[in-house]
Amino acid sequence: MYNFDFYNPTRILFGKGRLDGIDKLVPSEAKVLITFGGGSAKKYGLIDKVKANLSGRKVLEFGGIEPNPRYETLMKAVEVVRSENIDFILAVGGGSVIDGTKFICLAACRRTYFPAKA
Repeated sequence: MYNFDFYNPTRILFGKGRLDGIDKLVPSEAKVLITFGGGSAKKYGLIDKVKANLSGRKVLEFGGIEPNPRYETLMKAVEVVRSENIDFILAVGGGSVIDGTKFICLAACRRTYFPAKA
C-alpha cells in the first residue's frame, strides 16, 4: 500500500434554481467533464441546462455511472479525463455519482496506484 494524503473538498449545490451558481464556481477556462448516472438527468434536460450554464467552456459528458459504481465503469471515465486533459469534473446526480466522481478525480491523478485489472 502506498501512503498518500487526499484532500478533496466537495461543494454541493442542491435545490431549485441552483444551476445559476455553477457558472461562478467553475473556472471560465476549464475543460469540464460532466459525470452522471443512468440517463434521467439527460432524458429530463438537466444535463443540457448544466451545459447552458457552462457556456464558453469546453464540456464533455460521461454518463452511465451505476448505483454502487463498478471499477470498470469508473476507469473508463479516468481514461477520458486523461486523454482529454480534463481540468474540472462536475458530478450531476446523487451519492453514487458523487462518490464515483471522487474516485475518478483521484485515480486520474494517481496512475501508479490504480493499474488496470488483468
